[in-house]
Amino acid sequence: MVAYSILLPTYNERENLPLVVWLLMKYLGDSEYATTGISFEIIIIDDNSPDKTQEVVKELQKLYGEEKIVLLPREKKLGLGTAYIHGLKHARGDYVIIMDADLSHHPKFILDFIRKQREADYDIVSGSRYVESGGVFGWDLKRKVISRGANYVAQVLLRPGASDLTGSFRLYKRDVLEKLVKSCISKGYVFQMEMLVRANRAGYSVGEVAITFVDRVYGQSKLGGNEIVSYATGLLKLFIST
Repeated sequence: MVAYSILLPTYNERENLPLVVWLLMKYLGDSEYATTGISFEIIIIDDNSPDKTQEVVKELQKLYGEEKIVLLPREKKLGLGTAYIHGLKHARGDYVIIMDADLSHHPKFILDFIRKQREADYDIVSGSRYVESGGVFGWDLKRKVISRGANYVAQVLLRPGASDLTGSFRLYKRDVLEKLVKSCISKGYVFQMEMLVRANRAGYSVGEVAITFVDRVYGQSKLGGNEIVSYATGLLKLFIST
């Protein structure tokens, strides 16, 4: 039985993906839990990446096995929320971990997520850049100010009960994630924010783990002007609807 399903939505991540998978194997396969029954699968939901990310995934399947590395291709770029829905349909784990595939989320923190979840049987464990010993590396001052400001405004308006509303490195109980995904209406970056807001409104318990976020090593950031406008619009919609 698979205990943890790790969902990795990808778009043009052929350079980052092999290292991400190797790190997942290193930290989870050789962890203190490896001898106590923990098992995991890595589900890669690729939105038809033009850089041939799927070819890299197939090579990883040859190396680690198709049971461990699951490829779920899609015809085009359809958004983060729908990627999770697609991944959940095929996930076998009792718990689901979501993270970015661009090396901004280090797999070593997953062990902290597992420990935290077991402390109090949390429904959700969220990685936070804004608690003690958390942080961000690789961003200039402007981007740090924008991120802090966006998170602060969201905290004031939505009161989500979590310190890092815009992060996307989390562990969920599978049934909790399924219910939250079905209730969310946002797309893109706002989707992550809505998930925690609705979790708070529904009374789900949320634990937090300090993480360090590192700007992507290879490739270009997918955050641009359109995403910033989408964030502001989505924030207002959430404020009105929740």
